[in-house]
Amino acid sequence: MTAEMTAAQLVEKHRPTLDKALDAIRTRAYWSPHPEHPKAYGETAPQDGLAAFEALRGTRFALDQPGTDDWVGEEVSPYGPELGITYPHPDVSVLLPAMRAALPVWREAGPEVRAAVCLEILARISARTHEFAQAVMHTSGQAFMMAFQAGGPHAQDRGLEAVAYAYEEQTRTPRQAAWTKPQGKRDPLELAKTFTPVPRGVALVIGCNTFPTWNGYPGLFASLATGNPVLVKPHPRAVLPLALTVQVAREVLAEAGFPADLVCLAVDRPGEGLAKTLALRPEVRIIDYTGSTAFGDWLEEHARQAQVYTEKAGVNTVVIESTGDYKGMLANLAFSLSLYSGQMCTTPQNLLIPRGGIATDAGPKSYDEVVSDLAGAVSGLLGDDARANALLGAIVNPQVAARIEEAAGFGEVALASREVKNPEFPEATVRTPVIVKLDGSDPEAEAAYLSECFGPVAFAVAVDAVADAVALLRRTVREKGAMTVGAYTTSPEVERLVEDACLEECAQLSLNLTGGVYVNQTAAFSDFHGSGGNPAANAVLCDGAFVANRFRTVEVRREG
Repeated sequence: MTAEMTAAQLVEKHRPTLDKALDAIRTRAYWSPHPEHPKAYGETAPQDGLAAFEALRGTRFALDQPGTDDWVGEEVSPYGPELGITYPHPDVSVLLPAMRAALPVWREAGPEVRAAVCLEILARISARTHEFAQAVMHTSGQAFMMAFQAGGPHAQDRGLEAVAYAYEEQTRTPRQAAWTKPQGKRDPLELAKTFTPVPRGVALVIGCNTFPTWNGYPGLFASLATGNPVLVKPHPRAVLPLALTVQVAREVLAEAGFPADLVCLAVDRPGEGLAKTLALRPEVRIIDYTGSTAFGDWLEEHARQAQVYTEKAGVNTVVIESTGDYKGMLANLAFSLSLYSGQMCTTPQNLLIPRGGIATDAGPKSYDEVVSDLAGAVSGLLGDDARANALLGAIVNPQVAARIEEAAGFGEVALASREVKNPEFPEATVRTPVIVKLDGSDPEAEAAYLSECFGPVAFAVAVDAVADAVALLRRTVREKGAMTVGAYTTSPEVERLVEDACLEECAQLSLNLTGGVYVNQTAAFSDFHGSGGNPAANAVLCDGAFVANRFRTVEVRREG
């Protein structure tokens, strides 16, 4: 895009992609404009992306945004190296009014132009996917391929999905309408009406450490596409991916003739707690947050001036009653438990297994055999260190490592976690999952399995019967929340019991996954991430409700 590119040219360039995205969210069929394979970005893209990332290390990340009063940064890669990048620290009293002043011209641009600008931002980000992958890898600890896919095309898909929903909701009401009411013998009443989507105000995105782009892009683009300026406040350990995003957004906005200050960055000093300060500012009218339940609850309770969207902690559960593909079930679960060392909000934690065992295509299997065989499947999957590093990535912070050790003391260890050496990054902490056997009827065990143990920790919970498993599933979702639920059964009756439980408790369910789709993965444009109906999250990525309350429709009536 050049500085001379008009709004009409932007719309012409990106309208076909927007139309395909709109069709995808209506049909829920597979679609993605962003390639998943690294080779799709050009022969030199991997080297170019790495070089661009390395060039950023040890530099000042200038954004030319108003109100910068200091330079801060303390990122250290989970793989060992210090990034050494400093970012602008904001004087909030200067930055927020400047962002608010940028709003009117963006509001007047209208839904279609805003969508086109957002799609240009995403296209620019997509072209730099290898650079973003390095940034995500070295802030989140994801292994490269996962950082590339989840931090790149999958995150971009979620951003585009949010834009599509935003456009659809804003254009549901016509821009203009002629209203005529017959009056019998008298002249009819006539009014000319206009309907304008009006943004709420400054939107605050509070980023997370583990998935800075994947979790950050839906709220960022939903707010921007509905006319709101967006202030991005990254997690202190994962600033770079979102700083790059802000940089690209500001460049595109300025080139398209809009104020760059529609998107700004806010990085806090160590221990400053800037997120709390920003969350209570009167200019902030929308907040998107992914992280701990404690801070999510605080935001919901105290940031009363804002519309707050939260994704918090949950306890994800899998009911194992029977299976027609025992080997496939074990392989699928082993991968789900291992991917990114279980540092995903969708990773299964509690495996509910009848103590009397389960029926399988390989014959009856006792509770002990199921747990032992699952431990064997995990060990086999991660037995080769090179493959283990490619799946596990690095432990993101010391708190996760401490939970692994703590979990081993809760019960009988069926599979001990082991350290894996990473020859390329010897300072990285890499750990395989621990599987702990617990008795579901033991009140003392509840403290373990009814709390989220974020990281590579799984509890094999013995229950008396499948009815007890479903009852515990219901209780877990209702009291603690869940981003995902899984179940394995060959019984239509059991399937119905689990499905009814998930419908009533509002949790997303995956049944009998034994192939290449896993319970902790969701596809943009088709799968809903979270439900917004249980304590794990009050919103869905993405649906109409995720975008519709980011703007209000204001009507102006004139006599015609």
